[in-house]
Amino acid sequence: MSEPASGGELTVRPLRLEEFALRVDYFLESSDEYLVQLGVDRALMPDREEWIAYYEEDFARPLAERETYHLGWELDGRLMGFGSTDNIEFGEQAFMHLHIAEEPLRRQGLGTEFVRLSVDEYFRALQLKRLFCQPNAYNVAPNRALQRAGFRYVLSAEMAPSVINPPQPITRWVIERDG
Repeated sequence: MSEPASGGELTVRPLRLEEFALRVDYFLESSDEYLVQLGVDRALMPDREEWIAYYEEDFARPLAERETYHLGWELDGRLMGFGSTDNIEFGEQAFMHLHIAEEPLRRQGLGTEFVRLSVDEYFRALQLKRLFCQPNAYNVAPNRALQRAGFRYVLSAEMAPSVINPPQPITRWVIERDG
């Protein structure tokens, strides 16, 4: 738990299966303009039922065999965002994504605090040595949050960071810890 400068108690915890709808609906219900800012292509997203079924199947696997691992972000006990990892090599590395679902809570510095708390949980749960994040290069907020949370700049490149992203300019960041 942590107290942000803006007040309120922040908690990061594993996302429960029944909460995956928050993640799915976050993308499906976002405006086209916001999806462009995130570097997400609506045409690449699965439909709601297919997406939730994928997460249910993945969630049923032992953690060391999952394709993804998700954290719920709470402000004063209310779920308002999430972090996720994919491309997991258990015991080695993973790639993180971060999202504050509630628009009025964005741009208040909460992302940086949630990232800091999430890093600790990802390293612990997935026994990581390295954690990467690859936001759209032009999306200032996550790039700033990663830098403030102690991530180190690695490179900028044109690529598709996940299955819902078309090729785009990304900035790759990493944070490392000794095993």
